[in-house]
This record gives sequence, structure tokens and C-alpha cells, in this order.
Amino acid sequence: MIKKITSALRVSLLFGLTVPAVNVFAQTTRTPSPVIQSLIITPDARSAAMGDAGVALSPGDGDANSIFWNPGKIPFSGKDMAVSVSYAPWLRQLVDDMGLLNASFYKKIQTNQAIGLSVHYFDQGEFQATNSTGQSLGNFNSKEYSISLSYSRKLSEKLGLGVNVKYINSALSPLTSGVAGTVQVQTESTVGADIGLFHTSKRDKPWNYNWGVMIQNISGRVSYGLNESNFIPTNFKAGFAATNTIDQHNKLTLTADINKLMVPTPKVVNGKLEQPSTAIGGILGSFGDAPDGFSEELKEINVSLGAEYLYNDLFALRGGYFFEDASKGGRKYFTAGFGVKLEKKFGLDFAYLIPVASGNALAQTLRLSLHANFNAAPKVAKTTTN
Repeated sequence: MIKKITSALRVSLLFGLTVPAVNVFAQTTRTPSPVIQSLIITPDARSAAMGDAGVALSPGDGDANSIFWNPGKIPFSGKDMAVSVSYAPWLRQLVDDMGLLNASFYKKIQTNQAIGLSVHYFDQGEFQATNSTGQSLGNFNSKEYSISLSYSRKLSEKLGLGVNVKYINSALSPLTSGVAGTVQVQTESTVGADIGLFHTSKRDKPWNYNWGVMIQNISGRVSYGLNESNFIPTNFKAGFAATNTIDQHNKLTLTADINKLMVPTPKVVNGKLEQPSTAIGGILGSFGDAPDGFSEELKEINVSLGAEYLYNDLFALRGGYFFEDASKGGRKYFTAGFGVKLEKKFGLDFAYLIPVASGNALAQTLRLSLHANFNAAPKVAKTTTN
């Protein structure tokens, strides 16, 4: 489907209003509105089925999606290598050509260290650009992607630290018309970083506990060739997970995450939008800049709750709930899904989103993940002959 884009809609796209519907239904002008919001869309079906929670989930035998959620988890994985590929059709209640693709891989380089690579690609499909009078300027494709290199290591037997360095690219807006019905698309790129910390109790008891914290997308601002530069979605996440090993065949995991965008709360003074002059200023001030004070800062915190029942390490049932305050976007939805493993190496996960209110553009969002994990082949000792 080719979507028409006017000058006004172009500005909306620049502020991420179609991604991931954070602000489509916003009830206030004080909803933080960074660009390139696809960077914080949940890529994998396991966490998506658990209310978009994943910061403190155990990596188990191997979870390459830990690069997105918390790279500090990777050294605690039970396998030397893991790979995951995920896909989610996006906003299919509105359009039929948006989608998110994610591919991730990690490899342990020692028992306590790992490196990884992840590609996060969001295709917004094809648009028809028009001017203020409705005259067509041609069609263009809009896309965003990031490529992350990851390094993680154990700081102790229970604590891990991980860092991602990423290249971010966004081709979003047709700012000038070309010739012969073509459109020149303005592209912006920047470099960013993530840092994550993970702790596990590693107790030989029925209940084990994890906690984690993660800051995503620490970066500068982007402008798309306009006079104003915009923040990207630097995001603070913290999570807790508890796993009960009921018996040798059954496990139950409960988890909760909180998320807060570390970008300025929009503030209008004398009819003009005030913003910090630097990206670091916006990040550092994001916990105390809301005009209504601490109570408004609390409203900018989203909550994710999830549960997973795992049978024999082969079959999982999952459910969750996501909450966002009505004055900051108002997203509220339930999630459900399942996972299956084959030969304990290959797996498939599925997730489905169920909005609380009707008319939500995220309704019936599906995610599918395929993953595999392996141990490195044992080294064969060389023999010599006399």
C-alpha cells in the first residue's frame, strides 16, 4: 500500500508518531517525542509475549536477543554460541507494508567473555509525497536500521556487564522533490551506545532471582536537514525476574520491567518549545524536567509484567501486560505467546498483542522468532608419531 504524505504528516513522521504508535493516541502535548523510535521496539517474540519485559530474564541455554535487552546477560548463557532471527509485521491495522526485522548473534570468546552482532531493521514501506496543494511529488521508501557490536564479560560469578556500540541510520523524510517523479530522501546517521548490568542469584534452591538495568541509545541529536535537531530515544530500563524450579520438568518465571525515555519532556514557554541545548543535557535532565514535577515524571514510566511456564525445557506458555499512563501515550495491552524447542538446539517463539481498548493501531500485532544455540566443537588433541 502506498501511503500519501503531506508536509504536516512529514513532520509527524519526523517525530516518530507512526512508530510505534507511542504518540498516535496521545492525550497531551507533553509526551516525549524522540525520532527513530523503532530503536526501542521489542524485536523478539519471547519478550513480546511477556508484556515487553526482558531486562532481567535469564538467558538460559543461549539468547542472542540479550544484545537488545541487556548484553550483561550473555556471559551467563549456557551455550557458547546463539543466533536469533525475528520478524514482526507492523501497524497492519493501518498499512500492509511496514515490518521490523532483527537478527542477532553472539559467541563466547572465553568462559567469562562474549562478543556479538545485531542488526535491527525497520521498513516503513512506500509513501507518496505531496505538497501543501496535494500535488504528487513522487514515491519514496522510508526505513531505519541500526548495526550493533557487543562485548560483555562477567565481573564476578553473579554479576555481568555488557556494552553495545551501534551505527544508526534513518531515511525518513522527503525534503526535496527530484526529477521525473522521483523524491530525494533525507538520510541521517549517528553513532550510539548501550550499557547493561545483570545480576543473578545462582542459588541451588527452588527460587532464583535476577535483576538488570540497561541504558539504550546513548547518542547525539539528529536534524534531517531541518533547522531543529531532535533527540533519539535514549531509554532507561530496569527489571527483576524470579524463577521457580517446581520439579525437574516444570519451571515458572515471573518478571517485571520499568522503562523511561531519557529525553526532555516537551515544555512550552511564551509560545516556544524549550529544549536542552545538548543531548547529554537532555539525558541528564530527563528525570527532573517535567513541568508538573515528580508526579509527572512518574507518569512517564511504563510498566511491563510477564510470566512464563516452561515444561521440560521444550515447551513454553507466556503471557503479559503493558501499561503506559493515559497522559503520556495511553498504550495498554495484554500479550500472549508460546515457544517450542527441537532437540534443545533449535526453537521457535510466537507472540500476539491484545489491546485493552478498541481502535488501537497495534491490535493483533504478531511476532515470530527463530533461534538456535550451540556449544563449540571440542578441540581434538594433536598426536605425534615417532
